[in-house]
Amino acid sequence: MASNDQLKALIKSHAEGDDSRFYAVALQMAAFAARGGKAKLAQELRELIDEVKAKASQQAPTSRRPVPLAQPRGELAGILMAEYPSTRLSEVVLEESLALRLNRVVLEQRQRERIRQHGLSPLRKLLLAGPPGTGKTMTARALAGELGLPLFTVQLDGLITKYLGETSAKLRLVFDAIRSTRGVYLFDEFDALGTDRGTPNEVGEIRRVLSSFLQFVEVDDSDALVIAATNNVGLLDQALFRRFDLVLEFSLPSDELALVVMKNRLAIIGADDVDWASLLPHARGLSAADIVRACDQATKDAILEGGRALETADVVRALADRQAGHQAGRPSPKTRRSK
Repeated sequence: MASNDQLKALIKSHAEGDDSRFYAVALQMAAFAARGGKAKLAQELRELIDEVKAKASQQAPTSRRPVPLAQPRGELAGILMAEYPSTRLSEVVLEESLALRLNRVVLEQRQRERIRQHGLSPLRKLLLAGPPGTGKTMTARALAGELGLPLFTVQLDGLITKYLGETSAKLRLVFDAIRSTRGVYLFDEFDALGTDRGTPNEVGEIRRVLSSFLQFVEVDDSDALVIAATNNVGLLDQALFRRFDLVLEFSLPSDELALVVMKNRLAIIGADDVDWASLLPHARGLSAADIVRACDQATKDAILEGGRALETADVVRALADRQAGHQAGRPSPKTRRSK
């Protein structure tokens, strides 16, 4: 019989329209049945999954997904990258207070015309700050997914140039696009653009670019969402904070949230025998992204070793690898379980 975590993951992935995860969980349930001696049930499940996937591939795209957006052209092609995310806020593990504020953004965006009729503006300029891997970029994707909008990620390597005045001119093109096309516009690693103008080593060109950004974002009254994300909020110019409607602080997950991340991620393979409490000390200090990667590594170890049941030691070892990678100042090595 399928585990409780697998059943919950199956229902959750179906409700969120995550077909790939739905099929993955269903296949794991078939494997679980096979290991339990129910070969006929396992075969029936696999055949049913294949049948559903075949029918889905023959059907026209559902109305839930927007019509694909043409990629930016001309000068914008090297500055903006466009996509339609399917991520939802329910997929981002966040502290309750942060989740409530983001849901308020979604509510005001959905009711923006009603708000504007009363001479007010909906929340739409957001600054996301926090350590790497805490969900800032995923949150931008989720906001786009919730609102059915394209996500335009500003490519800073295409925006910032060494030529005097050219970066400001390109920035103007971005804000022209913001006015003309509604979407979620993400300035990731924003500290490269918004560094404090009082910093002694800051070059004059970057100061001018920041001044241009402040002017553009100040007068922008479009319907687009403008999101800046930074890992180093202390480096930002203080004038920036007054230009954003909300400053949202992201942090490393608490024990409670770390547990949610691990249970959600490991549900795909079934984790009935895992001692969750013993995992928490090994997860402390890691970002949600690190914990997800550790869970994936532990899952792959179990799959590659004959599809055996996941053990607590698998996850502990994978979490320890991530911790060691941080302590060494380099990405965590992907290690296999030694036999």
